[in-house]
Amino acid sequence: MSTVVLDNVSKVYPGGYLAVDRMSLRAENGELLVLLGPSGCGKSTLLRMIAGLEEVTEGDLWLGGTLANDLAPRDRDVAMVFQNGALYPHRTVRGNIAFPLEIAKADPVMVRERVTELSKALHIDETLERRPGTLSGGQRQRVAMGRAIVRQPSLFLMDEPLSNLDAGMRTELRMEISSLVRSLGVTTIYVTHDQVEALTLADRIAIMNRGVLQDLGTPGQVYNDPATAFTAAFLSSQQLNLLAATVRTPQNQFILLDFGPHQIMIPWTDPRAYVISQHVGHQIIVGLRPDCLAPVPDTFEGPTFLGRVRALEYHGHEWLAYVESGLTSVAVPEPPDPRRGASGLGASPLAVGRVRSVLRRLVPGNLFDGDAEPQQEQEQVSGHHRRADLIVRLGSRPVWRAGESARVGVDVTRLMLFTMDGARIDPPQR
Repeated sequence: MSTVVLDNVSKVYPGGYLAVDRMSLRAENGELLVLLGPSGCGKSTLLRMIAGLEEVTEGDLWLGGTLANDLAPRDRDVAMVFQNGALYPHRTVRGNIAFPLEIAKADPVMVRERVTELSKALHIDETLERRPGTLSGGQRQRVAMGRAIVRQPSLFLMDEPLSNLDAGMRTELRMEISSLVRSLGVTTIYVTHDQVEALTLADRIAIMNRGVLQDLGTPGQVYNDPATAFTAAFLSSQQLNLLAATVRTPQNQFILLDFGPHQIMIPWTDPRAYVISQHVGHQIIVGLRPDCLAPVPDTFEGPTFLGRVRALEYHGHEWLAYVESGLTSVAVPEPPDPRRGASGLGASPLAVGRVRSVLRRLVPGNLFDGDAEPQQEQEQVSGHHRRADLIVRLGSRPVWRAGESARVGVDVTRLMLFTMDGARIDPPQR
């Protein structure tokens, strides 16, 4: 088994394109760490640097306690599975799986036994004498996994191995990957853009955007207690409600989140009250998942939004309602893109700096100690707006019809509060 430590690792391509910006991350022995983020965020580049297929521009990469920046790929004891499987078309399934052991000149009897045993675990033992061209997509990925696992590496890297499969096959193979990797106890770093894969597979999830680490924690931590608005929105199965509100303290009796046509009161007894009060007079972003909103009767005395149902959407197991309520919805805050040139290595923009200040509390050790805090702070207001709708989860039976008035109850305990640049106001608990 092997630990993986990235200490302020950056990757700059020719022309100044910054793919990974000062990434500090640690994968523990035997851990299944998932790198999650949208396409183009730098997660595959990071994986290729760990494998030795890309050079590290700046920072240190440690594998099992050894500085690996200049280690050749063959010396890293790493096995990698790619998106397309990358099998040898002229060799049988048995030949593909056995190939790494044959190159290492292992005992032929041992090779045959290990290939047979592994093929049974991967449910491909009946295909051992077939060639890759005759296999289904799921079978080819199983063969690719077998070839990577067979030599028992200390580190297992997987680059979106399920993205080319249909939904049913992804679910089946996802469960097999989880059980197999954990039974082997091999440190695994798994790249995906699919939040379901990340939440179901990972021991911990590292969420990336524009080459920057946005959040790090267990699936429960990053989903229920996200460090940034980007994390909260990216991990929402339905679109996250992000609403602009101004913080007020009327006569210092309580905290008021003023949405314009609607207000929500937060008492001083709320554990978040003090940190919210630091933003009095300023706009913040309030995040609400559709399942923390619910239809309520006119007699309901808790916090509510009023509106009109614009549309209903059927999802088979549930309905979603789109409610026009006069609230100002904002887009997911994006940090200033540091990829405009290699100068991004010298100083992070304000939003990136704030995200990193949160992550210092989440990443163990002092991997972020080399980061300088931004010297100047300026108010940043989002200029991007989407249609002013609330998305409300209704369950299996709709209680409203399109065009009807709607009274929406709000679960105040589940409000997620962010600055206008997307950093959490109340520090996440990890």
